[in-house]
Amino acid sequence: MFSTIMRALVALVVTTSAVFAADHYKQDITDYDFSFEGPFGTFDQNQLQRGLKVYTQVCASCHGLKFVPIRTLGDSGGPGFSEDQVKAYAGEIEVFDRTLADGEGDYRTATPPDLFPVNNSVGAPDLSLMAKARAGFHGPLNLGIKQILKGSGGPEYIASLLTGYTGEEREEAGSILYGNKAFKGGWISMAPPLGDDYVEFDDGAPADLESAAQDVAAFLMWTAEPKLAARKQMGLTAIIMLALFSVLLYLTNKRIWAPVKGTKNV
Repeated sequence: MFSTIMRALVALVVTTSAVFAADHYKQDITDYDFSFEGPFGTFDQNQLQRGLKVYTQVCASCHGLKFVPIRTLGDSGGPGFSEDQVKAYAGEIEVFDRTLADGEGDYRTATPPDLFPVNNSVGAPDLSLMAKARAGFHGPLNLGIKQILKGSGGPEYIASLLTGYTGEEREEAGSILYGNKAFKGGWISMAPPLGDDYVEFDDGAPADLESAAQDVAAFLMWTAEPKLAARKQMGLTAIIMLALFSVLLYLTNKRIWAPVKGTKNV
């Protein structure tokens, strides 16, 4: 009886491991070197501006950023827009205002306090938190070992997804699916949205597919973690203060107990 149960458990573990391994094999996530990684990493302002341009000209046609205020484009640690630049960018966007047209709502020109527009396209998720919601790195059998060492890998997942199209297509239930090495399962319903020289950058940076994908991935990481640099700085300051406090506590302890320890063997 016991041996039968053990054989069943072994078979279950082997089968589950095979399924996890096969599923993991279909996801090919590249470990890109982003400037904001590591304990001292910060966002590259120029890269964020390029990523915003990729989002505006390519991604915004299907995806929204409903949790991101337009005014944050001028925050420190972000794209670094001036007040006039923020106003100019907002002036190119239309948002839906429910207070207009006698409560029925209507579109108007956006202002800096407004949020980026919501996009309700079918099957097109909002991208505000995408870099935090998606896990890019997995350890053996999806145990998350790499996540402990490298972080969640959300930006890597986004960049890998945009560059991972294989060129294969197939029809399923009346829909066209596209082969993608980074997407779980290997097939995705989103057609390749980005390619070489789709966007022209003002700073002369490369506009090839891989570079543009990294730029927009970095921008989406900022939308998900706009205070990332400040949080890292606060954490570093806390560690330094705790280290100093520990040294002072040790010296104080020695000074208080020195007379007692000195007379112990007398």
